[in-house]
Amino acid sequence: MLGTGKGLAPLYTHRERPRMRKIMAIIWKDTLVRFANSSEWLFFIILPVMFTFIIGGGFGSVPGSDNRLHLLVVDDAHSPLTTALLAALEKSPTVRTEVRPRTEAEKAFKNNQAAALLSIPADFDTRLELALQMQPNSLNGQAVGRAVSAVAGEVGLATTVAQSSLAEAERRRPFASDAARQEYVAASFAQARTVLAGVPAQLAVTHPPTPLRTRHNPAAQAAAGQLITWVIIPLLSISALFADERAGGTLRRLLTMPTSRATFLLGTVSGQVAMALVQMTLLALFGIFAMRLDWGQAPGALALMLWATALAGAALGTMLGALVTTAGQASGLSITLGMLMALLGGCWFPLELFPETVHTAVRILPTTWAMQGLLDILVRGQGVPGVWPEARALLGFAAVFFAVGVWRFRSEF
Repeated sequence: MLGTGKGLAPLYTHRERPRMRKIMAIIWKDTLVRFANSSEWLFFIILPVMFTFIIGGGFGSVPGSDNRLHLLVVDDAHSPLTTALLAALEKSPTVRTEVRPRTEAEKAFKNNQAAALLSIPADFDTRLELALQMQPNSLNGQAVGRAVSAVAGEVGLATTVAQSSLAEAERRRPFASDAARQEYVAASFAQARTVLAGVPAQLAVTHPPTPLRTRHNPAAQAAAGQLITWVIIPLLSISALFADERAGGTLRRLLTMPTSRATFLLGTVSGQVAMALVQMTLLALFGIFAMRLDWGQAPGALALMLWATALAGAALGTMLGALVTTAGQASGLSITLGMLMALLGGCWFPLELFPETVHTAVRILPTTWAMQGLLDILVRGQGVPGVWPEARALLGFAAVFFAVGVWRFRSEF
């Protein structure tokens, strides 16, 4: 009778339901222990949201608003040429110009109210020289510098053509007045810009079928980095749960009951992974609705990365729990290791700011792969195939860490 389907179903239900009840009881117990102190909500959602908001630059862009980088301008020339230069800069998709008196502009730039400060000298029409100050170690400042260089080169070429035309016109017949001379320069400059704008490009540019968005996004960097930082440390703190129950003797007493090691480990790890997934989901929702981030553009890829990240962190916490001896030691190690992994994994600063040797070395950290995968979704618009290499690496970390942790756990008890 056991060979029939009807005979096997009751036996399966009879054996599996108690195990599931035990796992759910362990998850519920760990959840109550973690949130027994109301201050745990401070670290679970309040501080992560605050740090994400502050580091990411506040609320995201509102449709219709001007989100270009702020460029302060001091115009000491006040000539038609500078007017044309400012008009060209204003059309730039990168910078938003604001002309101020020199004293006000320098004060605002010193207070970090703009990414760069452009100074136009009084003799700009004759020397064609500009002075640009950028905020130190600022990616926004570098972006403004490239935009100003491009526009200045375009305007400078038109100015050179206009000056050559002026010299030829004066050689043939002197101008009756300075006003007529300026009028001729302005007309020649406008005509040169029109002609140059119609010159066909000598470089043929092609785009892939799915364009990749690789522009640096401070809000995306902050959202992904803070999500990993604030989740990885609690996951590593699984080690403190094991150490605390080992020190109090509750773990040994629990294992003398009809509860297998596998059930206890599965319940403990599943509970922490579930809480990590809830925390990461809340942070992702905050990024979507408050910071206008595209977390939801590839829900399958996002779910895969969050799940793989949580498993890798929980596995590392399980391994640490099998190696440490006291809860205090486990807590200190979890915080220190978690923050170090976040720093070196690119969660706090873009990895592009680190030397090339560091790029290679930090690939041994799960945070590096987690950060790369989340940025692939947010910044580069990747789906499941695009983030699968990072997810596969994280799952590999999880398998190794779980294997070591379970082996140590079984040898100890």
